[in-house]
Amino acid sequence: MDQGLILLTVTSSLTFLLAGFVKGIIGLGLPTVAIGLLGLVMTPAKAASLLVVPSLVTNVWQLLAGPAYGPLLRRFWPMLGGFCVGTWAAAGWAGDTNGHATTMLGIALIAYALLGLSKRRFTVSARAERFLSPLVGVTTGMIAAATGVFVIPAVPYLNALELEKDELVQVLGLSFTISTIALGIVLVHNGIFQLSVAGASSLALVPAMAGMFAGQRLRRRVRAETFRTCFFAGLLLLGAHLAMRHLLA
Repeated sequence: MDQGLILLTVTSSLTFLLAGFVKGIIGLGLPTVAIGLLGLVMTPAKAASLLVVPSLVTNVWQLLAGPAYGPLLRRFWPMLGGFCVGTWAAAGWAGDTNGHATTMLGIALIAYALLGLSKRRFTVSARAERFLSPLVGVTTGMIAAATGVFVIPAVPYLNALELEKDELVQVLGLSFTISTIALGIVLVHNGIFQLSVAGASSLALVPAMAGMFAGQRLRRRVRAETFRTCFFAGLLLLGAHLAMRHLLA
């Protein structure tokens, strides 16, 4: 087997193991960590293709594990529809190879990390939610099309709604599921996600699930706030590296 292929396989496996581990502890972060690290050795579009199967399976699992997704679906359908509209509207950004997608990914990671490290907490009123939900959905979808990352600005927005813990975890699973499906359709349409890539993406599910199980077990023993601080600090450094790499090339 070609040494380059072996190195890529090992790198991908370790990346998904770590990404699943993070998701197991804090309930999110699999796409962010996987795309961020794989973006160092491949284009964001290829990294997003590998992410489709493990992201979809783990998010569906997270969605179905919650108390009731019917009310959440009725409440957040404008945002979920916005995910699809934004992703499909920015379909041409998927597969960007000139460095812009990598730079955008770095900026998205920096923004997410700074919000995570900030002690400030923002709230959104029910009145503002009516017009913010579709806007947040479209914006998140467009960023996801270019970077494969679904968290900006959806996750900070959902946190600002002050949902109950179980509701927040479940709506994150719902949001990431819809986003993954929308992005998968774009990747198939653009010829990026093909049968051969689907096989590799399916294989990535194994380390992702293993990491997720390990993370869930460790979550019961380690203070979540301590881990979150280290996690967001690491994302900040990684985002800065990705954002500056193209500019300094």
